[in-house]
Amino acid sequence: QVQVDESGGGLVQPGGSLRLSCVASGSIVSMSTMAWYRQAPAKQRELVASYRSDGTTNYADSVKGRFTISRDNAKNSVSLQMSSLKPEDTAVYYCNAVGAGSTRSGYLAFDSWGQGTQVTVSS
Repeated sequence: QVQVDESGGGLVQPGGSLRLSCVASGSIVSMSTMAWYRQAPAKQRELVASYRSDGTTNYADSVKGRFTISRDNAKNSVSLQMSSLKPEDTAVYYCNAVGAGSTRSGYLAFDSWGQGTQVTVSS
């Protein structure tokens, strides 16, 4: 069982900045990809940014140049630095962790989600 916990959401004015943090814990053997998704009201969940184990990062076009994802492999953590925030960035942001964990019977793949943290951009 791998648990994912996010923190750092809140209310910010347009043009402001926020930093989201996420930590995965449990019997983790290897971590493949850690990513941030978001879901706005009445919209589907979308990928915001991802960080693969080989160091490759990927961003949604809507956040390129404004958001930066970083990862600490030793801590199984990932952060999202968000700058120049816009009202359309308002959403619940979810952290996702994909990898392999250990169980009594061997290794087992996991694809775990956090509960989400609200980001509201409004004046």
